[in-house]
Amino acid sequence: MVLMEMKELAVFSTTSSRWEAIVRRDTEAAKAFVYGVVTTGIYCRPGCPSRLPNRENVRFFDTWEMAEAAGFRPCKRCTPQSPDEPDAATRAVVEACRIIETSEQAPTLQALADAVGFSPYHFQRLFKRIVGVSPKQYAVETRLDRVRNGLHEEASVTDAIYGAGFESSSRFYESATASLGMKPSEFRQGGVGMAIRYAVTRCYLGWVLVAATDKGICRIDLDATPEALEARLRADFPQADLQADGTGFDQVLAEVVALLEAPERGLSLPLDIQGTAFQRRVWTALQEIPAGSTASYSEIAARIGAPKAARAVARACASNRLAVAIPCHRAVRSDGGLGGYRWGLDRKEAILERESA
Repeated sequence: MVLMEMKELAVFSTTSSRWEAIVRRDTEAAKAFVYGVVTTGIYCRPGCPSRLPNRENVRFFDTWEMAEAAGFRPCKRCTPQSPDEPDAATRAVVEACRIIETSEQAPTLQALADAVGFSPYHFQRLFKRIVGVSPKQYAVETRLDRVRNGLHEEASVTDAIYGAGFESSSRFYESATASLGMKPSEFRQGGVGMAIRYAVTRCYLGWVLVAATDKGICRIDLDATPEALEARLRADFPQADLQADGTGFDQVLAEVVALLEAPERGLSLPLDIQGTAFQRRVWTALQEIPAGSTASYSEIAARIGAPKAARAVARACASNRLAVAIPCHRAVRSDGGLGGYRWGLDRKEAILERESA
């Protein structure tokens, strides 16, 4: 146990690792150090919900006693001088998520609140503040994920629906299409009966494929050849009615190319965004980053209320199929490195250079 604690403390032995812990609001770092803010004269523990200070105003201390000896006062919000106890609210929400994820049927709000020792009203607000969605929405998305996997495995759509814990097919259909981006039967059968218009053209990033359903643009894909782009589209939707260069699609293609050329202008066309609740939260946060700016995966995680989910944010960026329209190229590593990009780091660098210019 002592050796494990020593290893945990060693992770936060440098100023850079400590600053990253503050940015992530990492409560696990509370045993390793506290930090003082010279402009306020207050010291806090990592994970404090107070406003993130400027880096140049931060001073690090191994113990709260050292911070007080340097003249700093304890924060009244995170009480850094008190024994380090797990945050009760976070612990309750994590337990509630575990209950939801392991239950065959979605537990009621009352049952969840009773299980973690809160009133239903307070727990509802607490859960939404920490997770970003309500317990009911989280339960629906959890079951939709099960259906999404089950549609590839079960003998029928009905089996997948009930196997995921939905009480009736009508309850499932109320929310499934918005998450899957199409009807469940269409998803399971590779888009059978679904019309997707698309076109391919050159741009400064190579070749771009733009595809759209009747809901909006569902794909902006980049590659070195048009053949690779079309092959990828057909692999994802082998049974769909793919209509190349459909009538009236020229204007859609032109607007997307204009977006690639000048990302700061934005896109006025509707998007058919297909993803989980968490992915959509990440993608919305990406769209709020101004052109010419970037944000780290940790910063984006903090903005959506999930400060420990930096890796999940990176995965959500990698799942994006709408290049530039959902600007995952603006997500970078905490050290300023480009990180990953599903369309290649050369393209990511080129887009960022164009935006900064």
